[in-house]
Amino acid sequence: MRALGFDVESGKQASSRITLPVLFGEQGEPRVRYDVDGVHRDLGILLEIEAGRGARGNAVYRDLIRTSLIVDARFLALGVMQTYRHLASGKEVVVQSYRDSKDQVDAIFASQRLRLPFEGILLFGY
Repeated sequence: MRALGFDVESGKQASSRITLPVLFGEQGEPRVRYDVDGVHRDLGILLEIEAGRGARGNAVYRDLIRTSLIVDARFLALGVMQTYRHLASGKEVVVQSYRDSKDQVDAIFASQRLRLPFEGILLFGY
């Protein structure tokens, strides 16, 4: 990704995060900022990767809303696991993370009730 011009988060420490402005306050200082997993600043591409339990809950919704508020965001590349397996009450549960995320994104675009500002969204499974 770096070879393609992306800045990529290298860890969870504050110095390793990629923080982008959302809302500006007094004297043009960023008042609200959000962290992303990667960004190509020249092309306006944001990268978010969801793993494990993050792909199960409302992480995709959160990513869609938060990234749509980031200044100069034109595109979103969103990666989710194809499937996520975990134990619940001693039984293995298989969550179809990619399918469920695709259904969410399709529903948002098909309904046209929630308009996202992106020129495009790339949803990919890994």
